[in-house]
Amino acid sequence: MTPYHEHRDRPHELRLDLPAAHSAQRIARSLVRLFARNEGVTAEEIERIEFIASELLANAVDHGGGERAMEEEDRPGDVRMSLLLHIRPGGWELEVGDQGGGNLEEVQALISPEGFPDLEDERGRGFFLLTGMLDSLTVAKSEDGRGLVFKAVRSNGTA
Repeated sequence: MTPYHEHRDRPHELRLDLPAAHSAQRIARSLVRLFARNEGVTAEEIERIEFIASELLANAVDHGGGERAMEEEDRPGDVRMSLLLHIRPGGWELEVGDQGGGNLEEVQALISPEGFPDLEDERGRGFFLLTGMLDSLTVAKSEDGRGLVFKAVRSNGTA
């Protein structure tokens, strides 16, 4: 049997459709770690991907319609989040989508603040820290217009 990463005709991506709950975030981190390891990503870079995925998924649960649900049954209805991790030669791309609750312009300002973020502000420092670990972090409206999609890109992140 040939390992997945040797099938060059298959996309090197992991797609997850998850309930917007912190319990699903924990499962997603494990799957991201396993997938990246199988794709030949270095241990240090796997930690980076896992951390960034965790932060963006936590944001989706807390601010993207999940209302900070710890378990699946705590959600306000069938609120979902998505994760797409694409490993490419020399780097990776990660997308995390939610189903609402965020104002695009406000979130864009948090991602690209003018200068250092206000330490007294309750929000925005996490995005500031993530941008320092990435080549780019962007946010856009989801295709259905209900939520936001964050896209994190990093070069030179594979073995």
